[in-house]
Amino acid sequence: MSKLVLAVKASQSSLIPPLLVAALVNETTSKPTVTVSFQDVETLKSGDQTVAAEFAVGDDPSTFGNAGLAKDMAEAYPFLRGKLEADEDEWLSRANSLSALDFKAIEAPLAELDSHLTLRSHIVGYALTIADLTVWGVLRGNRVAYAYVKKNQLVNLGRWFRFIEEANPWITGIIDQMNAQAREKKTAKSKEGASYDIALQDTEKGVITRFPPEPSGYLHIGHAKAALLNDYFAHEKYKGTLLLRFDDTNPAKEKEEFQDAIAEDLEMMGIKPDKISYTSDYFDELYEYCVRMVKEGKAYADDTDQLTMRKQRWDGIASERRDASVEDSLSRFEEMKKGSDDGVKWCIRAKISVDNPNKAMRDPVIYRCNPLTHHRTGDKWKIYPTYDFCCPVVDSMEGVTHALRTIEYRDRNPQYDWMLEALDLRKVHIWDFARMNFIKTLLSKRKLTKFVDKGVVWGWDDPRFPTVRGIRRRGMTIGALREFILKQGPSRNIVNLDWTIFWATNKKYIDPIAPRHTAITKENAVKTSVRGARAAAYTEDKPKHGKNAELGSKKVAYSPTILIDQEDAKTFKQDEEITLMNWGNAIVRKISGSLNPLNSNVTNLELELHLQGDVKKTEKKITWLSTEGQELIPVEMVDFDYLITKDKIEEDDNVDDFLNPRTEFRTEGLADCNVADLKEGDIIQFERKGYFRVDRQFADGKPVVLFNIPTGKTNK
Repeated sequence: MSKLVLAVKASQSSLIPPLLVAALVNETTSKPTVTVSFQDVETLKSGDQTVAAEFAVGDDPSTFGNAGLAKDMAEAYPFLRGKLEADEDEWLSRANSLSALDFKAIEAPLAELDSHLTLRSHIVGYALTIADLTVWGVLRGNRVAYAYVKKNQLVNLGRWFRFIEEANPWITGIIDQMNAQAREKKTAKSKEGASYDIALQDTEKGVITRFPPEPSGYLHIGHAKAALLNDYFAHEKYKGTLLLRFDDTNPAKEKEEFQDAIAEDLEMMGIKPDKISYTSDYFDELYEYCVRMVKEGKAYADDTDQLTMRKQRWDGIASERRDASVEDSLSRFEEMKKGSDDGVKWCIRAKISVDNPNKAMRDPVIYRCNPLTHHRTGDKWKIYPTYDFCCPVVDSMEGVTHALRTIEYRDRNPQYDWMLEALDLRKVHIWDFARMNFIKTLLSKRKLTKFVDKGVVWGWDDPRFPTVRGIRRRGMTIGALREFILKQGPSRNIVNLDWTIFWATNKKYIDPIAPRHTAITKENAVKTSVRGARAAAYTEDKPKHGKNAELGSKKVAYSPTILIDQEDAKTFKQDEEITLMNWGNAIVRKISGSLNPLNSNVTNLELELHLQGDVKKTEKKITWLSTEGQELIPVEMVDFDYLITKDKIEEDDNVDDFLNPRTEFRTEGLADCNVADLKEGDIIQFERKGYFRVDRQFADGKPVVLFNIPTGKTNK
């Protein structure tokens, strides 16, 4: 017995050839001798090589390869060989030239193959060989080549390709089985969620992660991902420790308000750090470390203006101050510490490199002078470390073992390591993960702050904002938020996510627990007479949710006069049988419209109850409200659109050019009497209108304000 293992996520041009050869072996022998299995990975590893397939006979060492593995398989099964073995080997080698996804790269090899197949039904000899299977498999697995072959512009090639497939129908079955395996594994993986087996180093020694937000704004969904991943690895994956450290090193932007809000949002998400600290707790130590770096010639003071410094770093030009004496740099640092008029002109830069290809390594600034009052330390300090300096230093000091951070910091990883090495501090392992991007959404704290300051939104908790508070106010549940983010996992693949998937996850959480209510759009609501209804209004208790009795019951009022939505009334036909939800069937007996030919609205309806009718047979099942027997509650249903109109804002884009001129849509309505009891934050469903979160409850006669909760069916 032998085995063939395939990396199911690899290029099919690498997978199909060895798979077909294995199938031919099993077709030829009396019983299957090659077992085929699939691994849900992109590649298999063989030493330093990454390949798509592994083949082994019995206990013999495995052979690794791609399409060319067919040759090794033929050595194990000599009967696969024809008489022209050298010609077969030539075409097994040539097959590699047909695997590129660039048409220009395969155009000439395809033409050569077409020429070779003139008057031939097989590539080598007069019967099917592994040369046919390998070349056919590479072409079938290469979407560019396959699309071209199907056009039949190379007549000989097209004829041969179809002949191999039609003469050997088992080939199609094998490919279908492979695709089914891939789909099955993808579906299983999707249900399971992302993989967290990322092989973090030295976890056996204990795991300490940290979440280091800057208290200069509210947490957005990108921060939520970083917080939840650090929490997951610390508390669930490795049973370690999670640190929450506020990176409070910029008094110009930071406020205690933001700091408190971040702590509250983390608690709301179920994240409980084992320790809370502040970078400002370490200002004394950081100052001493900076002095040490200057004394050791690893840092220097610089007063180059910002624009010139930026240009010099970009062009790889050294600052005139780079070779200043240690004494001069220390003197300037002391002036910075005082916050003097001269001191504010200077900064301290790490002396790493002038022209390193990685521009993050070109003498970054590690200390700045800022005389503003700090919200925790007051006026004690006039100098503050930059993130690039304090982050690795404090990580090491606090015992962090693994720094998990977004991939945008990847270029700074060597800088992070350099700081620790320069100060002889304990090393910290770094893992980059992709930041979470959404279409038509800004996650830049600077740009979000601008929206708040300019009044584009109501505040940081605006339901159109991607902040944790914003999406919560829109109607996102914490359970759904955690599930969605954790399913993204620590992958490094950068993708632009669609909000529809996000909100579809939320729907799974709210649908089973959202009480059902009724609302009618106030504008042009149709007053309707109901024949056969009791003359006196009355109420009945009905379940708030047909599938969740625990939610209790609600009052439903019945009377001869009801209101129906104009949109529903316009669809009715004379003598049509419809269903009044929570009541029964009725027949449309009279439809009255406006006398104005330009107005197609229905003004009045007459229905006749037909309660013995079968509700399963009616096409239209509508909502309605009795005007008697209850107090109708005024409501305002609010829907929202994206704040920006472009899927992805580029760095050089002017955001103002892509602002959506209208993002808020309000509809006045009337709702059933039970809505008066709803509280702020309650999530309900107005049947046939959607899910809503109560933003303002009923009080003093003012309408209940409800925000529409997306369900994944729309792009809003």
